[in-house]
Amino acid sequence: MLRTRKHSDTHLLRWGGRFLLGVLVAVPALLTLTLLSPSLRSRLIWRYEVITTYLRGMVDPVKPLPTPRVRVLSTTPTPYPSPSAQSNPTPTLLVSLPSPTPTPTPLPGRVELPVPPYEKQDINNCGPATLAMLLRFYGWNGNQNDIAVVIKPIPQDRNVNIEELLYFTRNYVGWLRSEFRVGGDLALLKRILAAGFPVVIEEGYLMEESYWPNDDRWAGHYLLLTGYDDGEGYFIAQDSFYGPNRLIPYAGLDQNWQAFNRVYFLVFPPESEETLRVLLGEDWDIATNRRHALETAQRETQEQPENAFAWFNLGTNLVYFERYNEAAAAYDQARMLGLPQRMLRYQFGPFFAYFHTHRIDDLMTLTEYALKRTPNSEEALLWRGWGFYRQGKKNEAIASFEEALKAHPGYPDAEYALRFVQQN
Repeated sequence: MLRTRKHSDTHLLRWGGRFLLGVLVAVPALLTLTLLSPSLRSRLIWRYEVITTYLRGMVDPVKPLPTPRVRVLSTTPTPYPSPSAQSNPTPTLLVSLPSPTPTPTPLPGRVELPVPPYEKQDINNCGPATLAMLLRFYGWNGNQNDIAVVIKPIPQDRNVNIEELLYFTRNYVGWLRSEFRVGGDLALLKRILAAGFPVVIEEGYLMEESYWPNDDRWAGHYLLLTGYDDGEGYFIAQDSFYGPNRLIPYAGLDQNWQAFNRVYFLVFPPESEETLRVLLGEDWDIATNRRHALETAQRETQEQPENAFAWFNLGTNLVYFERYNEAAAAYDQARMLGLPQRMLRYQFGPFFAYFHTHRIDDLMTLTEYALKRTPNSEEALLWRGWGFYRQGKKNEAIASFEEALKAHPGYPDAEYALRFVQQN
């Protein structure tokens, strides 16, 4: 047994040494080749990142997302008053587009909207590629690169938030309106589609490839929905990774969608706003929508007490109302139940909750974990900086904010944080 184990360890060391030597020799040559082709450069950089990420996982094995150091007892959220609806300026329409008609009652059993030109995503680019397809539905002439250069100027940025999609649409496609809401359901998606509007959702899914030993392979992904079929029980999705016209079963879509608080994103011409106001009803008001999402999450924690995503959504909706102690308790429960390794790459509510409840040890533990999974996460770098600031470590805070700006040049939250800390 000892000889066998020693032989196995020696073989592994030799293999590892050859692998590392190959990387050290190949990388300079590959980087030289990338000067010839931007697309080749992108793919080679990606492969280099895959290799280095896997090696990091070998040296420092990935553990589950840390559980709370001191668990706060959860409380039952109480109803929250709805502040007045937020208003948004109405952009000028530059082109004439047909306005979708109000949804008929009852809904048709099948809807299939015109499919915009498909765009296969580049690396880490499902957000820009999906948004490009949605905008093309309304006649926009552009592609994912036009979007990515604005909202993720560094290709290695692995996450685009729904707020960044909103920012691009409102500031660079001003002849269209855009909104997102949370706490949706399948019936609402079908009503929106039946009225003639494609809709983007964000979901969790399992990747086919592992990027480190022990990888749970869970990640976030955007889909553009362009139809549904009640007879067969599926939605029609334009998937920037897997291809056009994917058929997604109702139950599977809702399960994956829950991980992102059932967020949905809409683009529409200004003259169609009233149609959407009617479709969304009370959920057109942002605060009312959040209150409904909070009630849904609370109900799901009671119906599915072992569902970590239900507790996470409860925390996220409580953060919106600045009910940070209750939010922290909900996130504690989600962490106790177990969350995916990449969860904090995409959603940052726990950072808010633990910062505002002065649980800085938990904040630093989670930002450290998030940065091990995604070293260039500007959001984790930002909140780690705020954690340092709360600890009285001004120089470390500034350095972390500066790293966030390197990861995402022009990141407004990091720019504000840097100014604030330097002036105080």
